[in-house]
Amino acid sequence: PNADTHGPYSFSNYTSAIEHIKQKITREEIGFVRFEATDLHGVSRSKMVPARYFQEKAMHGIAIPRNYLELTLSPKDNEVDHINAANFNSDVLLMPDLSTFRALPWASQTARVICDSCSVTGNPLRTSPRLVAKQLLRSLHNLGFSLQSSFTYECCVFGAPEKINPKMFFFPGATLMSNDLSFFQQLINSMYFMGTDVESFASANGPGQMEISFQPEFGICAADSAFTFRTGIKELARKQGYIASFFTDDGFYNSGIFSHSVWDASGRRNLFFSAGGELSEIGKKWLAGLVHHSAALSCFMAPGVSCRRRLAKAAKEPKHTIYATWGCNDNSCNFNIKSHGSRGMHIENRLGSAMANPYLVLAVTLAAGIDGIKQNLSVDADHTGNLIQQKKVVIPVKLEDALTALDEDDIIKGALGDTFVQYFIAMKKYEIETEELDTERNKCLEYFI
Repeated sequence: PNADTHGPYSFSNYTSAIEHIKQKITREEIGFVRFEATDLHGVSRSKMVPARYFQEKAMHGIAIPRNYLELTLSPKDNEVDHINAANFNSDVLLMPDLSTFRALPWASQTARVICDSCSVTGNPLRTSPRLVAKQLLRSLHNLGFSLQSSFTYECCVFGAPEKINPKMFFFPGATLMSNDLSFFQQLINSMYFMGTDVESFASANGPGQMEISFQPEFGICAADSAFTFRTGIKELARKQGYIASFFTDDGFYNSGIFSHSVWDASGRRNLFFSAGGELSEIGKKWLAGLVHHSAALSCFMAPGVSCRRRLAKAAKEPKHTIYATWGCNDNSCNFNIKSHGSRGMHIENRLGSAMANPYLVLAVTLAAGIDGIKQNLSVDADHTGNLIQQKKVVIPVKLEDALTALDEDDIIKGALGDTFVQYFIAMKKYEIETEELDTERNKCLEYFI
């Protein structure tokens, strides 16, 4: 296995880890293993194998068509301009991160392992969101830092859909929290068993909408937990006769907040916290990086045409641009500094919708924050040191304008990889171009369920 694609294990320990998992498979009578990876949109794509083939597939990878992972929502032709048909229609290999192997509590005799993708020759796939995130985490580690982070999602839970005339209506589970508490208890307990520690869940503003917050974790684990939850709640909801969706449309908005802080390499000291209880100098540089690159960030945080309309709500006419905002304990800001003691000081990146890919949210936040530290960027402060809003940094509301800003942001492109960014831009432009032509009203909703 390539060093980038087999998780935290060295090659010498890889076979012993496989042997340990084989014993678990026998002990827990697991019959099938799901090799699971994220596509560009953050949706799970997987291939199932009988457990007797696990060792072989773990050692050599499992083949999957490349266009399962690199796709648009409703293409007649999945190919984008700069990737030729031969490459696009080839297979890639899913290489498991063995540390993520878990038996699924909601699926009989079935386990799941999260994978990274690579070419059939063993080279990491440069369009893999999880690998891009891991590369940025290594860049942060090389500076002597580590990242602690967590996601907070809004998600809609609906009753079974019913078709009335040609339209499909979803009846929201508005009182689901009180009438079917067992569903949520099963959900939270199952997630904990999967290594995803839900800190709290509550009813949100919309009908059938709930808010879920996770415990902070270091490294890639925070994105893995978010990815696990996004798949798990959909599968559990279906089993109980509900439908869960993270989709954002004109009728409802599901937000996605990325809370994070930078620590020392050992993970013992929060470097965002200063002795006076304010954001540290490192924290201010990090915040300045987020603000400076906020236009490019917004492409990954609010990646759909529908979810960017939320950005325009605070804008005055004409609603073509908004300004990046930051503040302390102010939930109306794009970047909100939360001060909860030395261990709790963190920044909330609130630009996002729940449709965003958690691996890309983590990666692009890292790219912007690291640049803030490297370039010694700064945010404004008054004579007492309190942060004040003076600089005007524009965030385009329209996705096509934001993609132009991303294409012009050489720092973000260099950090994420030019190949990845160019593919992402091409994919999004294709979605914009085909949106008007697609007559299926529930295209995106069905995909994100």
